[in-house]
Amino acid sequence: MNSLPWLASYDPGVPPHLEYPEKPLAALVEEAAAKDPGRAALIFFGRRVTHGQLLSWSDTFARSLKELGVARGDRVALILPNCPQFAVAYYGILRLGAAAVPVNPLSTERELEFIFGDAQVKAAVVLDLFYSRAAAACERLARQGAGAPRLIGTSLADFLPLHLALLYRLRQKVPAKPGLSFKQLIDGPGFGPPAPVDVRREPAVILYTAGTTGRPKGVMLSNFALVANAMHCIAWVHVQPEDRFLTVLPIFHGFGMSVGLNAIMIAGGTTVLLPRYRPEDVLRAIARYRVTLFAGVPTMYIGLINHPRLARYDLSSLRGCFVGAAPLPPEVKRRFEKLTGSRLMEGYGLTEAVTAKCCNPYRGTNKEGSIGIPFPDTIMKIVDVETGERELPPGEAGELVIKSPDIMLGYLNLPEETSRVIRGGWLYTGDIARMDEDGYFYLVERKKDLIITGGFNVYPREVEDVLYEHPAVKEACVVGVPDEYRGEVVKAFVVLREGQAATAEEIIAHCRRHLVPYKVPREVEFRSELPKSAIGKVLRRELREEAKKQ
Repeated sequence: MNSLPWLASYDPGVPPHLEYPEKPLAALVEEAAAKDPGRAALIFFGRRVTHGQLLSWSDTFARSLKELGVARGDRVALILPNCPQFAVAYYGILRLGAAAVPVNPLSTERELEFIFGDAQVKAAVVLDLFYSRAAAACERLARQGAGAPRLIGTSLADFLPLHLALLYRLRQKVPAKPGLSFKQLIDGPGFGPPAPVDVRREPAVILYTAGTTGRPKGVMLSNFALVANAMHCIAWVHVQPEDRFLTVLPIFHGFGMSVGLNAIMIAGGTTVLLPRYRPEDVLRAIARYRVTLFAGVPTMYIGLINHPRLARYDLSSLRGCFVGAAPLPPEVKRRFEKLTGSRLMEGYGLTEAVTAKCCNPYRGTNKEGSIGIPFPDTIMKIVDVETGERELPPGEAGELVIKSPDIMLGYLNLPEETSRVIRGGWLYTGDIARMDEDGYFYLVERKKDLIITGGFNVYPREVEDVLYEHPAVKEACVVGVPDEYRGEVVKAFVVLREGQAATAEEIIAHCRRHLVPYKVPREVEFRSELPKSAIGKVLRRELREEAKKQ
């Protein structure tokens, strides 16, 4: 067991064990707010929302949901970018004892329809820009005789400073939508203390991740898992109420939700919200708000260090930055740390355990190319790929398995998938890694078919399913090809039906209608046939190797 060798290298400021309160996340957020209700909890384009306001609005929203018929254990979707409404609704849902279902706002109508049905969503908070898509998904469910969620509309303008709100409304020209108004639902009396829940066994959040078969899987996370993971992040970089965290990572994903929202709220600090990544917006926000902590994927750091106006901005307030989701080039780490004087810590995580499970220490030894050492109360080991039972010695590559207090409850409605991934209390990641003599881990290879583009996961099957729906496509295979900026991009190999014709542009346009942008192939190569094994299975690895050589 490798739970001891790394202790000599461990950050002395982080205990190997933490005490986790048996309280729901919403109760801890309330306790933090009570300590300093006037401190800014959120900053959104200059608009300050204090901890006291966040608590009050969340409390009122919980009461409004209850009046709409949402009860403990029900699911409420959030189809929102990084904005105050997300935080208000998210903590309101948890106060009620319901489960939040954060959804990528760029999801297609088909994807929304599946998630609404699979999670049996009772209500959904939707940004006006995406309202028509959500409404169409609801209509499709209604035609099938299935229950559809009540939609609650909101606009970014609702929480922008007055001058920016006016500009936003003039530029967007989004027509008013009928239905419930989020702004009205946070006005009035509150719900009261957070509802009692089983913090270890009831799902508090359900995050959807793409499945290897193309079907999205709902990862069920308990309050206890969310709290444990947030406490790990707080302990790792010693988060204080004075800290300001820049959150441009999407908080509808586990990484952004845990480090950029839950951890900083529990610590009583401030999060600066940006709805999308633009290098100059990030640089400006760091300098303007004296941001101390930041988290991003490698492409974000690459964009920052190569920005032509980087020298104009004072980034000296930064002290610690997380990076994950894809391997970080060592040169990028060196340049960023030199430019900012901050500590850039590469780590590793997965949605099935909320997010990060290990990271290079904030104060201890930081090894380039390593994903670091385990968080408190987290045991990681390398086992043989064949049986998953034999632990391998340092230096030998095998499957990475994890045991920690923040492992998921399971996949929603997928007991067989859950039993394949969680065995004997261990989470089998499917990722190939190795451990060195000091207990530092190194990721050797991601799941063999997984494509990681700009920090987002794409499973080939879901793209291939869409390709096969094109009337001219006979066969299709999707792989990831190297890209200097995004790490990888999606490439499709296509065989057309006899007598049919299609251009690469037409194939890509078809995919755009059914997939979120990062899943759409950047390149389409037509073939007369695809390489196959003796039993007729398409040899994806062969195509991937060919693509790398081109």
